[in-house]
Amino acid sequence: MHSTIVGMTNEGAGRRRGHTGPGADAARGAGAPGPESPEGRGPSRTEALLREHAPQVLGALVRRYGHFDQAEDAVQEALLAASGQWPEQGAPDNPRGWLIKVASRRLVDQLRAEQARRRREESAAALSVRDHDTDPAPGESRAPSEDDTLTLLFLCCDPSLTPAAQVALTLRAVGGLTTAEIARAHLVPEATMAQRISRAKQKLKGARFRQPGPDDRDARLDAVLKVLYLIYNEGHTATSGTDLHRAELAREAIRLTRAVRTLLPQEGAVAGLLALMLLTEARSPARCGADGALVPLDEQDRTRWDAAAVEEGLGLVREALARSPVGPYQLQAAIAAVHDEAKRSEDTDWPQILGLYDVLVRQMPDPMARLGRAVAVAMVHGPEAGLTEVDALGGELGGHHRLYAVRAHLLERAGRDAEAGAAYRSAAEKTLSAPEADYLRSRALRLGG
Repeated sequence: MHSTIVGMTNEGAGRRRGHTGPGADAARGAGAPGPESPEGRGPSRTEALLREHAPQVLGALVRRYGHFDQAEDAVQEALLAASGQWPEQGAPDNPRGWLIKVASRRLVDQLRAEQARRRREESAAALSVRDHDTDPAPGESRAPSEDDTLTLLFLCCDPSLTPAAQVALTLRAVGGLTTAEIARAHLVPEATMAQRISRAKQKLKGARFRQPGPDDRDARLDAVLKVLYLIYNEGHTATSGTDLHRAELAREAIRLTRAVRTLLPQEGAVAGLLALMLLTEARSPARCGADGALVPLDEQDRTRWDAAAVEEGLGLVREALARSPVGPYQLQAAIAAVHDEAKRSEDTDWPQILGLYDVLVRQMPDPMARLGRAVAVAMVHGPEAGLTEVDALGGELGGHHRLYAVRAHLLERAGRDAEAGAAYRSAAEKTLSAPEADYLRSRALRLGG
């Protein structure tokens, strides 16, 4: 985890190549059309309803029948049926009850077929769906009152799964996205993503549907937040490809983080992560110019920032910092808040940012956090002091394009244009993001490189 200077990269680990995050703002253009950005298309009413109810429906099925992998398939079929019917016929009075009923019938059909193949039809009879269990009585709802979103998140973020599998399964099982949508967001074939999700579900076969006990709850919550962090990272600044951002991923990350905050309102880390996302997304409208080129933070028109998102993020930061312990998410959010509070770039309180970085790197001596601190050192003590800090990270971040981009930025500030141009070109060669490469090459050209 690190600040909005260098970006959010899952505590700086696992995304070393070709990735920056919402925080590369001060060293180059930043902000991405996100969940509530006017530049990102939000979900339709039907899509919003389906994504809202998907985790509760899946939770109801797994709680009743078990079989997480097959239950998840059944829920996807129910969501598909609803997406075809509801826009034309209208959503039912009890959308969740409708989805539970349809998904339950699909699941029972699957289980009956499986049991028939094993010559155990008598067992399947016990699984018959009773309409009175899924249909609401007049004037009331029989949909589950318990919100299973958090339990599902814990399950999807099981430590036996790889981070890539955790992200994919979370987006499908909790976010309600289709396999095709997730594949498009990650620029991989649908068949590849289907295999990834299928393998993840197979690993969880037989897993108990319950929240972790107190002994490992904190570690599992940290895994959940890390996955949401990864999803937002990829949505904010795509690792590769021609698009700078993938708005659908950013939307889902904020929506799911909001859901976790609703369920865990006293968790400072959750409030901190949500604040960090909102304060970063607030800059989205100013992140790109009319020609689509990146606009660095210090050159952005701050009147275009989303004032409502800034205000919400600042409120969350104040709340998160008032709770102990204060961890990396809260500190990163506080750094983002200092940037967003500045009406002009020259009003930025860099000494305060440096002080926050000092606390952050003591808590988490991650090289990406230290790279962000190097920028703050440069802004407080001059570019040569910052370059000394950057050069000390060469052994840990030598192959990462962000190291070259920050070094180029500081060399330019120091008036060492030829060296800066060469560093910008090196950074452009190392990133897999076409928009970032274009921006970095343009900086080199501007310096005569």
